Amino acid sequence: MNAGRSERDIGLLILRVGIGVMFMYHGFPKIIGGYAQWHELGKAMAIFGVTLVPSFWGFVSAFAEFFGGVFLVLGIFMRPFAALMAINMAVASSMHLSKGDGLFIASHAIEMAVVFAGLVFLGPGKFKLGKKK
Repeated sequence: MNAGRSERDIGLLILRVGIGVMFMYHGFPKIIGGYAQWHELGKAMAIFGVTLVPSFWGFVSAFAEFFGGVFLVLGIFMRPFAALMAINMAVASSMHLSKGDGLFIASHAIEMAVVFAGLVFLGPGKFKLGKKK
């Protein structure tokens, strides 16, 4: 086995598990928050002119955070969930910037959007749940 490939896979595993666990931690209260919380989260879509059913958009955001974290940790369905999480973080950063929070407050969401976009292209690596190639 190529040592460079192995190091890449270990690095991806560390990244996936670390980021995935933290997004599960942040997403869990949003998932169990129910309709009222989803409604508040979904109001962020108004910055894009989307005001219809904010609770749906809030649920999608909570779902992306929590289950995206789960699937990152497991390494399955990672590319679609990383894309969904990148979009979620782009919405979050846009919301912060439109509220006037500034770059310092929006920076975490921007950084995570970049990480998730990179993971879309990198994939989960060798250490993942499921069949081996």
